[in-house]
Amino acid sequence: MCHDTTGTYKKFPTSCGNPPYTEKKFGKKIFPPVNLKKVARNVGLSSRATCGACHFKGGGGDGVKHGDLDSSLVNPDRSLDVHMDAKGLNFTCTRCHTENGHQIEGRYYSTPATVTHSSAMPADSPSRIACESCHSGHPHKGKKNSTLLNNHIAKIACETCHVPLLARKKPTLVWWDWSTAGKFKEGHKYIVKKDALGKVSYHTKKGNLGWAKNIQPEYAWFNGVITHVLATDKIDDGKPVRLTILHGNKNDPQSKITPFKMMRGKQVYDPVNKTLVVPKLFGPKGSGAYWKDFDWQKSVAAGQQAVHRKFSGKVGFIKTEYLRPVAHMISPAKDAVSCESCHSRNGRLKKLTGFYMPGRDFSKRLDRIGWLSCLSLLVLVGLHGALRIISSKGRHKS
Repeated sequence: MCHDTTGTYKKFPTSCGNPPYTEKKFGKKIFPPVNLKKVARNVGLSSRATCGACHFKGGGGDGVKHGDLDSSLVNPDRSLDVHMDAKGLNFTCTRCHTENGHQIEGRYYSTPATVTHSSAMPADSPSRIACESCHSGHPHKGKKNSTLLNNHIAKIACETCHVPLLARKKPTLVWWDWSTAGKFKEGHKYIVKKDALGKVSYHTKKGNLGWAKNIQPEYAWFNGVITHVLATDKIDDGKPVRLTILHGNKNDPQSKITPFKMMRGKQVYDPVNKTLVVPKLFGPKGSGAYWKDFDWQKSVAAGQQAVHRKFSGKVGFIKTEYLRPVAHMISPAKDAVSCESCHSRNGRLKKLTGFYMPGRDFSKRLDRIGWLSCLSLLVLVGLHGALRIISSKGRHKS
């Protein structure tokens, strides 16, 4: 998958990553068997296309999951990504995602990305995964406001300014409501509806889906470490459950204000045990698979049994939120987020409270004192001017 240059080594949707070795049908699509000898004789370097064969289509389709990764990056122009610009720097994924013993370096898990800086373009550096690895902690040079911009690096991630919008070419999924699944037309036929973007907005098997383009990221303090709510964790079902736990805060010296794609939805859970559950979706009729039997209780019972988890027998639906960090589709400097976009009372960072930010934060009392001071000064200047005029007329008469 990573080194095939023929484009024929394709995964089969329900084979856990394996290609079809005999002809197989999935829905209306027929997958021919892969010719492994042909593939083996045509291996080559990985590319944006080979990496994207999986990562662009994470979550079930092109652009579904990430918001900053989709097939528009196979051959992008400079306005979409300054590093991957096909007619410019033309970086492939491995230019930044380096490897050691075929362990491809990622960015956000239990260990944050390194920011070690060795040279301007460190071909010899074992890690180039963070912006600072190549651009240093003082990337802005030659501009009258370079010092001011560089001072922001201590608390602002590079992507916060240089990824102004997500899903700029293709829509990304932002809402998925499983609670509405299971509705049929006459004759027990699936209902399938599409929105103005041409994306499926309702499907009998999946419920309601919401898509968006050119969306503004959400922002949070983040030190590079993400952990997740697990199927064994007790949840508070009195509010939406945040599935991704972002580590860091404004007092953490390793934390920066970072952009994220927010994915919201409603998913099935156990309201008695107060845990998220694993429903069974695929399988033959009568096995409890939801996409055949359309019975959530049977689906959850079968899924929980398969992963050896308890199930009370009751199901409910709970709102969930999932944040994905943004690190691709880097815009050129001219398209970066403007100062006013954040430093204003209704700017991008209006939800990120707990610290003072010029242009956004204010005190009514201080504002009142300031305006009264200005008014007093204006009155005094007026009086002073009037007295000068009066005194000058008196001297002229004498």
